[in-house]
Amino acid sequence: MPKSSLFSAFRRILKQAGIYYLSTLSSTRMLLCLEAGAEMKYIQERLGHGSIMITSDIYSHISKKMDQKNMAQFEKYINNILNSSK
Repeated sequence: MPKSSLFSAFRRILKQAGIYYLSTLSSTRMLLCLEAGAEMKYIQERLGHGSIMITSDIYSHISKKMDQKNMAQFEKYINNILNSSK
């Protein structure tokens, strides 16, 4: 089986599962770690980057899942502030 066919099939499976695919499996794995709540320092150490700035530059884009999670946390925080002042 050609390598390109295998990767095409793999990308389709990830898309159906709602998993964001990056150019490499390690990048995809690290994005999944971030979505699961792993700290950027952990990601840096796992990848062997010399600086956390390198890691954050590479993974600074936000997945839809992370964006939704952060927005929900922000809305909950604001609602708590508004409700506690009543």
